[in-house]
Amino acid sequence: MALTSSLIDTPIGKMIAVCSSKGICILDFPYRKMINTIRGRVATAASEEIEEGTHPLITELEVQLQEYFTGVRTGFDVPLDIVGSPFQLRVWEGLQQIPFGETKSYKQQSIFLGDEKAIRAVARANGENGLAIIIPCHRVIGENGSLTGYAGGLRAKQWLLDHERKHAGKTLQAELFAV
Repeated sequence: MALTSSLIDTPIGKMIAVCSSKGICILDFPYRKMINTIRGRVATAASEEIEEGTHPLITELEVQLQEYFTGVRTGFDVPLDIVGSPFQLRVWEGLQQIPFGETKSYKQQSIFLGDEKAIRAVARANGENGLAIIIPCHRVIGENGSLTGYAGGLRAKQWLLDHERKHAGKTLQAELFAV
């Protein structure tokens, strides 16, 4: 059985969703630089081609994304089929520990993983995350509170952070830069 791919419209632009029979493998921006690398990693791991189509898991993801974007949902429970190296999986698990509406710095994330000096490796693994929003790499910022790179662009990252703060009842910009 092939992997199924579909485009989803969101308030921050079109996103590509890919699923296997086990779960969602990709939720990402189709224009990002690493999308072909991520698609290749997923297809290779599954030994399957990625084909356009519909799938009940993608339909469920669309429902959960709509709930997220309207402020009703703060986390996702759609099944995932995460593909990555053991280090990437550890980093992505750490990202999932950052609460909705909060941020952590790359340094804080490195310390959480047990190696304060792994900041660059952590940043790279964050950049290789192919499950945007679900594995919330947008919640990681620079140590000085600055917005750093994001696959969807800094405007999308700022939108997501402001959206989460609003629906978590937190102060928007003032808190972001007080990290």
